[in-house]
Amino acid sequence: MPTRVNRQTVDLSEYPDLIVMYLGMRVNHLYGIRTFFSFGRKISQSVAGKPEGLLLHEPVYYSIFPMNMGMRQYWRDLPSLLEYARTAEHREWWMSFLKDSGGTGFWHETYAVKGGMEAVYDDVPKPLGFGQFAGLQRARGPMFGSAARLGRTDAGAPVLSEKELYEA
Repeated sequence: MPTRVNRQTVDLSEYPDLIVMYLGMRVNHLYGIRTFFSFGRKISQSVAGKPEGLLLHEPVYYSIFPMNMGMRQYWRDLPSLLEYARTAEHREWWMSFLKDSGGTGFWHETYAVKGGMEAVYDDVPKPLGFGQFAGLQRARGPMFGSAARLGRTDAGAPVLSEKELYEA
């Protein structure tokens, strides 16, 4: 017997500046399994306190082989997301990863209701997401920070500067 679909939708009018972010971490080498699980815990702990502006954080499982897991986050607006990304807790584990990816790769793709999409792929050996059809380029200069990649000039300096990353 056929059943009717319970079709629903949402009214996002209260979220005119909504930011949706997909993040993922994949294991590139066997020794990366340890890094993979330790960073997963760090990320979960960092959002457990529900940072200001974080509307929802949920896990997303992408694949078993290669091991690639992630999360989807909904932020009220870009300033809230960037404020969180600039906290000492986030900067500490992010700087640690950027100094040594520990056999893993990390990526994120960001979608803004106001327009704009951006992505970064760190130590991801094969293109995925946007990189599969839009081509990859180095994240340097004006392509270094996520706010600039989104076309936002009012968001301030990147969370981490190129100088901090490459000259530290």
